[in-house]
Amino acid sequence: QVQLVESGGGLVQAGGSLRLSCAASGIIFSINAMGWYRQAPGKQRDLVASITSGGSTNYADSVKGRFTISRDNAKNTVYLQMNSLKPEDTAVYYCNADIWSGSYYGEYWGQGTQVTVSS
Repeated sequence: QVQLVESGGGLVQAGGSLRLSCAASGIIFSINAMGWYRQAPGKQRDLVASITSGGSTNYADSVKGRFTISRDNAKNTVYLQMNSLKPEDTAVYYCNADIWSGSYYGEYWGQGTQVTVSS
């Protein structure tokens, strides 16, 4: 059973920083793309940033220059460093990964971690 477990969310003032982590566990042969999505109340879930197994990254325009995604392939972990946070960054952040477990290749989601930015 593959699981993604996020950590690092919390409450921070505008202008502050947070670092999210997401570790994949279980029977894992390989992980392709990993990413972070977020969903604010009453809104759809949107891509924040993604990173391929080779390290190529992609960011939503709203976070470019403020957020940095990275991964540690040896630890099956993806990170999201969030700087210069704004109140509009408030949302539940979800980790996502495309994982080959040997018998199944699919998309997995974490349970979500709340990020709240106060003004």
